[in-house]
Amino acid sequence: MEFKDVIQNRYSCKKYSDRKVNKASLQHILEAGRLAPTAKNLQEQHIYVLESEDALSKVDKATPCRYGAPTVIAVAFDKNNVFTYPGGKRDSGVEDATIVATHMILAAADESVDSCWINFFDPDELAKELGLPDNEEILMLLDLGFAAEGAGPLENHGKRKDLSETVSYL
Repeated sequence: MEFKDVIQNRYSCKKYSDRKVNKASLQHILEAGRLAPTAKNLQEQHIYVLESEDALSKVDKATPCRYGAPTVIAVAFDKNNVFTYPGGKRDSGVEDATIVATHMILAAADESVDSCWINFFDPDELAKELGLPDNEEILMLLDLGFAAEGAGPLENHGKRKDLSETVSYL
């Protein structure tokens, strides 16, 4: 698929069929995350593939936003292995995990796998439920699967502000 088609046609799926993502597609998606750039190449991300009944039950307890996806990826990062930027107010953890997640979302679209970025949950509570190490913080959940019949983008999906409203040249 052409990259412009991937970014134009991808949408946040909110209703999944029970069809599972095949191992080859999942591997392609995970590999795209592995190849994502990180500050100082620290690669502080840790990816959790949640597919068992137990793991998905914990996701469902944490958020109503799984939408029936058969696979959920939790994107976390090691808070002790981040680059701190000048001034000491920010570090690379959130941004690096975001780049990793974005690479996986675009790779999913390239594999014709639907996805949805989920942030509607308490990351500390879910990390505790999943038994993640204390040094890891969950950035987001990524639903993966195939759209159920009748699913599609929200009505406002194609509406975008004009570049003149969002871009300034200085």
